[in-house]
Amino acid sequence: MYDTARRAALVKQRVRENTRRRQRREAISLSAACLLLFAVLMQTASTVVGPGQTAAWGVFGAMLLREDAGGYVLVAVVSFAAAAAITALCFRLRIRENQKKDGADNTKPQKQEGKTT
Repeated sequence: MYDTARRAALVKQRVRENTRRRQRREAISLSAACLLLFAVLMQTASTVVGPGQTAAWGVFGAMLLREDAGGYVLVAVVSFAAAAAITALCFRLRIRENQKKDGADNTKPQKQEGKTT
């Protein structure tokens, strides 16, 4: 039989291992989602952008001045919106994890310490 201190240490170790596995699983799933989004955007770019000159010689921004550059702009806007949504989702997940770890809502630390401002 284990004593209480040994059992508590084993439980803490198991919690750390489970947390590490969950974080690894989340990182892998987010990476897979990003790769999938990248592949979808590349397919969208190839179907939306019409044939024509794909590179501007000498002037880097001249490509966007052409009449069929709407596809590039569309893909850029969709990419930015997707990146902003993924970033907001990651922030929410991190806040939720911190709240679960602390066991309470720590949005107002002044009230918990008894301070009022």
